[in-house]
Amino acid sequence: MPRVGIILASVRDGRRGEQVARWVAEAAAHRTDAEFELIDLRDHPLPHLETEKPALLTRGAYEDERTSAWAAAIAPCDGYVIVTPEYNHAMPGSLKNAVDHLYVEWNDKAAGFVSYGVDGGVRSVEQLRQLCGVLQLADVAVQASLTLADDFEDRTVFRPRESHARTLDMMLDGVVRWSEALAPLRSTATRPAASGATATDAATAETEIRTRIAGIIQGIRAKDLDALRRIYAPDVVSFDVEPPLQHVGVDAKLKNWARAFTVFDDVSYELRDLAVEVGGDIAFAHAFGRLSGTLATGDRTEGMWVRGTFCFRRIDGAWLVVHDQASLPVDMQAGRPVADLEP
Repeated sequence: MPRVGIILASVRDGRRGEQVARWVAEAAAHRTDAEFELIDLRDHPLPHLETEKPALLTRGAYEDERTSAWAAAIAPCDGYVIVTPEYNHAMPGSLKNAVDHLYVEWNDKAAGFVSYGVDGGVRSVEQLRQLCGVLQLADVAVQASLTLADDFEDRTVFRPRESHARTLDMMLDGVVRWSEALAPLRSTATRPAASGATATDAATAETEIRTRIAGIIQGIRAKDLDALRRIYAPDVVSFDVEPPLQHVGVDAKLKNWARAFTVFDDVSYELRDLAVEVGGDIAFAHAFGRLSGTLATGDRTEGMWVRGTFCFRRIDGAWLVVHDQASLPVDMQAGRPVADLEP
């Protein structure tokens, strides 16, 4: 079943887009042909694009953790519904900036549009359609265009005309159909280099794996067990720093995370020196990781650096963690772990 992200593009105070996005999400919730989730740009405060290399050349290897978190939200989706206003006959700068931070995450997917503004936001969507060709996005022709005069009471409270419900449903039909139709292209793009496959294929597979790891970081920071579940294989075997010797199965892995989350009021996770290797349908990655945050007691802890290893397998076209390990070096003479080292 395809997964469709509903992207709320406006980030300004007093935005009307939140009402519109909720309308889209409520209509999508009645459908059984796809899974839908709301992605709010407010939750992804990206810097102005300032990287040395554009996303087209970076191919998903992002140094800035904010970009990695944004990529982790976008990459798992098979299609998008972009809810956008029109500012001065153009799309909002927040949306253009967010689009430009990524590239491979958009490729071979579908996009539909819900726009609003004085004239229905049509010029904002015209600009987005031009971007779709560059991003290798298939844009759906039907769009819902909402005017401030006819669809907002006092130009503030959203009261859409009844005819828009049918238009919205037709647009969602198109996004789901195109998301399914493009699935073979996405599967080919994520196939790693083997038996004549190209280096570009391997680079794309590495991008997906890095995005999966960014998703783990995002899931930890949000204490989102459901988001983490989607990244681990059902039969994952985990060697964590806490007893027992191993945690077998995704439920055991998540139970371990749930215990950790109760210790923290807010939690952060940092990863350094991530390296990824891909071969066939198997890949592994290693890095240094640190869990930190504010404890439930109110005290702040900076945590400790551990050595982390992730083993992935491509299962039904998706890279999932089948094994991970977190470890500390041991002082052999003292017989205890060393927890004060830094990468």
